[in-house]
Amino acid sequence: MAKASEVGNGGQSAIGQPYYCQECKRNHTKGKIYKEHLNFAKFESEKEESIEDESESNDMAQEDSDILEEEEEIVTEMDDEEFHNEIEEDEDFDEEILALDNNNSDCVDAVKKLPGVGEATLKKLIKAGFGSLESIAYTPPSIIQEESGLGDKTTAKLIKASMEKLNIGFKSAEDVWEHRRNIARITTGSQELDNLFGGGIETGCVIEFFGEFRTGKTQIAHMLCVNVQLPKEDGGLSGNALYIDTEGTFRPERIIQMAEGLDLDHKKVLKNIVFGRAYNSDHQVLLIKEATNLIREKNIKLIIVDSLIGHFRSEYVGRGTLANRQQTINTHLHDLLRLTDIFPELCIIVTNQVQSKPDVFYGNPTVAAGGNIVAHGSTIRVYLRKGKGEQRVAKMIDAPHLPEGEAIFSITENGIVD
Repeated sequence: MAKASEVGNGGQSAIGQPYYCQECKRNHTKGKIYKEHLNFAKFESEKEESIEDESESNDMAQEDSDILEEEEEIVTEMDDEEFHNEIEEDEDFDEEILALDNNNSDCVDAVKKLPGVGEATLKKLIKAGFGSLESIAYTPPSIIQEESGLGDKTTAKLIKASMEKLNIGFKSAEDVWEHRRNIARITTGSQELDNLFGGGIETGCVIEFFGEFRTGKTQIAHMLCVNVQLPKEDGGLSGNALYIDTEGTFRPERIIQMAEGLDLDHKKVLKNIVFGRAYNSDHQVLLIKEATNLIREKNIKLIIVDSLIGHFRSEYVGRGTLANRQQTINTHLHDLLRLTDIFPELCIIVTNQVQSKPDVFYGNPTVAAGGNIVAHGSTIRVYLRKGKGEQRVAKMIDAPHLPEGEAIFSITENGIVD
């Protein structure tokens, strides 16, 4: 209870009259002593709490400033490291551009001269594999945007300018025939098999070999890797090969046997074959996307994909994933076809597995895996089957300019022969 001293009236204060409070050091009105004293005490406590809060907030602010200083030091160190890493990456990338420029300076110079192509845009294009006018003109805009990170308008301008530079448009059938007359071919080693293809494996297209196991698909792929290195007068292209292995069946010792059968230096032959092991379907697709710059750098004239559908069959299981699988294979095949448009002297060989149709009771139930997507994506399709002993039979299933027919060849220690 507040201790009060009387103010007048002989030590007695009437109700409603003020009196002096010793605790509050102020006047109170009688009848309101508890209320006013409580408000005063509350005010004092809030004042003390505010002083304590201010001191605590000051301490916290000091701690926060210390933490911020430490974080700034850490961020500064990280920024310095990232800055140095970016510099190193830019230097490495500049060296890659310089190497590509030396190997194919005409293509890079042509891209540089396109309107709106500066140093930054050129780096993005080359890093994404678009280092020539053909690669820009023949690729859909959505793929260029996704791979390079360029905008819609910039991509549209680049494609339009590239098409104008290359004069892409309508041409007469006579011009197409003139190009077809001079098309390059690779010998298989077997005269009968070459005749089945009209003179050898032609460039500028995707050729599919499908059949059961031990029918010669991988053997033909190995043989072509050797023959492509021969001079043109001997049935080669004087080029190198890129072998993408998805099943782990590539064997250098087989290449050595075939090279020695042709009296070639096997060390040089092995050196001219670029090997890539695809460990899953995504990796397989990525290797093909990265092949564009490699084709120019290594003078690649032949690409082998052995096999095309192996990973897709093992990773996409069940009918629910069939649509997604087929669309991915379709995109992958069009990436391969686009390479033949960009590089007309390039030949692409894919091997394919087979499956049995359960509804076939008469005739051969074996069909190529992949369905209509693979059938439409391949330019030429050849079915391989076993013959007597070392003999194999190749049957022309589909070709836009060749009739159906069969060829018998043998697989020996020296390779593919009649």
